[in-house]
Amino acid sequence: MTAPHALTTEQALPRLHELTVLDVRTPGEYAAGHLPGALNIPLDRIARALPAIRHAADRGDVLVVCASGARSDSARRTLAEHGIDTASLAGGTGAWAAAGHELRRAEQAPRTTWGMERQVRLTAGTLVLASLGLGLVRPAFRLVSAAVAAGLAYSALTDSCGMAAVLARLPHNRPRRADIDAALAALLDR
Repeated sequence: MTAPHALTTEQALPRLHELTVLDVRTPGEYAAGHLPGALNIPLDRIARALPAIRHAADRGDVLVVCASGARSDSARRTLAEHGIDTASLAGGTGAWAAAGHELRRAEQAPRTTWGMERQVRLTAGTLVLASLGLGLVRPAFRLVSAAVAAGLAYSALTDSCGMAAVLARLPHNRPRRADIDAALAALLDR
């Protein structure tokens, strides 16, 4: 894929059958709804998957997808640094669903995992409330609220999120080894 670094849903839909679609969200987010045929390779596992992704890219175009486009664009840039040309889906699965296109859900989803953005909002809000409450006893705890606010501002300015990176490492957001191995095998079969 030599041209666009991002495809709109209208551009991706007619080509979906010929694209290798990589969903770089957490396994829980992937299970909640993903593009038909998408393989789940979480963003923090991209380095491990490089040989398999390169193999798939040598055989056809690769589209990288996440919830809104930020993580997939990050994955696209990482892959480009390793000589693998890909595109990301503009607006991610959110734009795909908003356009009325089908999302597949995992058949055996054992539990519903919240999306990463929702997990970040809950964690940030809980930290702020707890630190304000504890700040009544020890004023120094209020600094935690200031740190969370600074982190959220930095996150917005840089379009990255340290809290999401930490939350992605929690057990409910981690892929089982069998899941990642199956996705890598599927990439090598392309």
